[in-house]
Amino acid sequence: MVQVCLNGPRGAADGAVVPLTPQALAESAAEAVAAGATDVHVHPKTPCGQDSLSPRVLAATLEAIRARVSVPVGVTTGAWAEPDPAARLERVRSWTVLPDHASVNWHEPGAEEVAAALIDLGVGVEAGIWSGTDGAARFAVSPLGPKVLRVLAEVTDPSSETAEDTARALLADLGSAHGRPVLLHGEDGGAWPVLRLAGRLGLATRVGLEDTLTLPDRQRALSNAQLVAEGLVEYGWDRAGRVSPSAEGRDPTRR
Repeated sequence: MVQVCLNGPRGAADGAVVPLTPQALAESAAEAVAAGATDVHVHPKTPCGQDSLSPRVLAATLEAIRARVSVPVGVTTGAWAEPDPAARLERVRSWTVLPDHASVNWHEPGAEEVAAALIDLGVGVEAGIWSGTDGAARFAVSPLGPKVLRVLAEVTDPSSETAEDTARALLADLGSAHGRPVLLHGEDGGAWPVLRLAGRLGLATRVGLEDTLTLPDRQRALSNAQLVAEGLVEYGWDRAGRVSPSAEGRDPTRR
């Protein structure tokens, strides 16, 4: 599984290639799926470019993307979109068009309540466990752990030199992760080293303009589709979904 993360909290200041409107997000999602993405993660935006949990904003974004792709589409529930835990919970409960899944950052206040509400709505929960937080410890004792769709092991270390070590430490902290599938990904300078590690370990991963604006050679990415295509190569899979010959026999512990 390679998820495309279309935009994240990025905005117009990050460049014209970052999709913000429902139409731009739908077009970018379609191109990324054509390039090999099997899942979509998106941050619905207000007209002024701010992340939003508004049911109206969410519905417009989901409907536009689903008109172009048939893969699962998920959204964020990040606290930056609605800082007050009670208000965030009410926003989620008021959704009229439901995503296939939604990420919940386990270190944020109110995470358990938001996750429980999503499960009640029939929405899959991606448990976001960030490095450098107590998310892994909280998730380890959560009664909702066995009920989540998957765990997003999010490596927030932006250094290309240390992100892989940080990723390994985060995976160790997660342990069995309640037996749920793990999607491992990094960000900024750590995005490509962590994606390659995910490939060597056989874990799901993601790539897109939320996580990095640059290609492995540090050239500016032109689109989410370009990042997905490069991501599949770096991960070690060909377009037919097979392990490429160059990836076979790799030592999972070797960088």
